[in-house]
Amino acid sequence: MSAGPVLAVRWRIAPGLVCLAGAALTALSGCQAARAIRDPEYAPLAALPSTAIISEASVVSATMPQAPSLAGPHPVDEYVAIALAQNPQVQAKRKRVEAAALRIPQAASLKDPMLDATGYPFFPNVPQTASGRKTVDLMVSQEVPWPGKLGTQGDMAEAETNMARAELVAAELEVVEQVKRAYYELYFVQKSIEITEESRRLAVRLRELVEPKVKTGASLQDLYRVELQVLDFDNDLIRLRQELQSGQARLARLLHVSPDTPLRALPTLSEAASSGELQQLYQQAILARPELHAQLAAVQRDRFATDLSRLQYYPDVRFDFGWGEMTTSKALAPTADGIDDLSIGLAANIPIYRQRLDAGVREAEAKAVASAREYDDLRDRTQEEVKDLFAQATSQQAMLQLFRRDIVPKAEQTLELSIAAYTAQKVDILQVIDNWQQLLRYQIAQQRLEAQLRQTLATLERVVGGILPSPPPQPPDEAVPAPPPEGAARTRNQTDSPAWPLVSPSPSGHVGAAVHGRPSDAGTRG
Repeated sequence: MSAGPVLAVRWRIAPGLVCLAGAALTALSGCQAARAIRDPEYAPLAALPSTAIISEASVVSATMPQAPSLAGPHPVDEYVAIALAQNPQVQAKRKRVEAAALRIPQAASLKDPMLDATGYPFFPNVPQTASGRKTVDLMVSQEVPWPGKLGTQGDMAEAETNMARAELVAAELEVVEQVKRAYYELYFVQKSIEITEESRRLAVRLRELVEPKVKTGASLQDLYRVELQVLDFDNDLIRLRQELQSGQARLARLLHVSPDTPLRALPTLSEAASSGELQQLYQQAILARPELHAQLAAVQRDRFATDLSRLQYYPDVRFDFGWGEMTTSKALAPTADGIDDLSIGLAANIPIYRQRLDAGVREAEAKAVASAREYDDLRDRTQEEVKDLFAQATSQQAMLQLFRRDIVPKAEQTLELSIAAYTAQKVDILQVIDNWQQLLRYQIAQQRLEAQLRQTLATLERVVGGILPSPPPQPPDEAVPAPPPEGAARTRNQTDSPAWPLVSPSPSGHVGAAVHGRPSDAGTRG
């Protein structure tokens, strides 16, 4: 064969090779793009070993350092801001929202086109036609769903993104609630320690009062009882200090800092926020609670899924474009002209299995109805929670007024009178200790109520989806004690000088906590 025909044959084969080379380059570039890291936060994860390797360096790096800037007393709002910024649960929900939003373009996009390349290098086992010998077949195909399917899939993905957004808000509100509850529990423990330490100091002073009486003939049992009371306070302080460390670790976990960080609550709290009117709370909860918004988005998603199931009755199509390279080299047909083949094609599925399609529609409709019923259930439970928390807050506010105005001041007066009677040898030391224990229980209960009231309001804020409306509910008239008649003996308040140096003034601005009148275990004395 002369050089000319050989070059011609090679030239005619070149277009097929160019197409194959282009497809190969496209695949290689796609592989390189697939390895690229687009999220900077993923880069550290990609560098982690595939197996668990425990080393001293890895343990040290995994241990959270202390946060000196957070040590000591801080307002609750500062801790809330830090938790929202770096709590892992909130950060994870934010990434879930980002991931869900990136599902929308994927769901609404066409599938990748297909390239089918076939070569015939094994002569003479090659196809022969009147146009000559075929060397290469290339087929490009693109599947196109029925109009409306891709848009509906995108709508479903967008509804799921709205669900993720609502779940993010719910997670943020839950973290805010947990931080506040942990903070006010820490406050209660701190105040309990203060009250117990002050009571122990007063018990030591009472022992100094009893010791001279024992030397002058009083019963030695009186001294032993006072000393046992001092030891009882020591036991309570050990337990309360352990609770303080546990509370600090709980709050530190929510802030994503070291559990060794000495977090503290402020020594005094501002007035508790109002819980608003009940009907306002109902309306705000239904309008703003993120869990309800997430469930509404689920209903919308299932409605789109129902629309998509109805679109399955319509066929999807596939468009094909083919090119076949022909050559006269070694062609058997005498009429071979070497003109390349070109073809177009159209394919479609035939949705004839109606039982499967009907079942798909019924399934989607059932899921949509189930989501709607779940929304109704969540709405009912939301109203129940609002009513329950509102009743708790109102009750705690009323009990707070009782403790502030009546219970604690009268308990202080009772202790003063019993100490004066003991000094005059009119009562024994048991009566003094009993009244003292009663006052201590009331003081601890007042602090527990103060913490519980704010914890209840924090939970109510989460349920209604945000800041509580105003004005505050007024406690029932019968829950507020009537003022004493004019001329009656005035109850000593917190600013008065104590009538007896052993009496511990009740802490100002706090309400004790035994819900429904049950004193806290921290105040129980044997």
